[in-house]
Amino acid sequence: MQVTLIDSPVANTANIARALRTAGADLHITREAEAIRTAEKLVLPGVGSFAAAMRWLIDMRIDAAIRDAVDAGAALLGICVGHQLLFEASSEMGMTRGLGLVPGEVRIFEGRLPVPQIGWNRVAARGPLFAGVEDAVFYFVNSYAATHALHEIASADYGGAFTAAVQKDRVFGVQFHPEKSSAAGLRVLRNYIQWT
Repeated sequence: MQVTLIDSPVANTANIARALRTAGADLHITREAEAIRTAEKLVLPGVGSFAAAMRWLIDMRIDAAIRDAVDAGAALLGICVGHQLLFEASSEMGMTRGLGLVPGEVRIFEGRLPVPQIGWNRVAARGPLFAGVEDAVFYFVNSYAATHALHEIASADYGGAFTAAVQKDRVFGVQFHPEKSSAAGLRVLRNYIQWT
């Protein structure tokens, strides 16, 4: 199955591309809005600042292309900040609007634990994205997360429960880095590639 990886400058695209190919993807890497608009299966990566990542999507008109693709029936997987961009807004650096494909807001972790969260954390999950890895550890690097999102399919705990993954129809998002999460991460990517 061909997978279109959005070539964001605020993402570790090379590492994700390597993991997707290892998981069996026929990969097309692009930042062309029209190619994204007509894709059938998309991956939106992201690291660092939500505001910077969203600004780039808007400047390149990729935000509209992603929405058009999803409206036309494409599947979409957001990874890390790409997952956060699926939501309506983030409170990072003031309130910034996201893609609005999944209801909810992304906020900074509260509590006594240091931020960012860096390292392995156990995820309790369900659904087709996590077939075979419903109770596994994944690698996280994040200071912000959604909490008890309406379309949550996986959760983890870091000084309190937070949303580790969502699914709304054909839109998926994972807060962790599957490309850094060993066999469990590759299984999630393979499940997405094979999902119809």
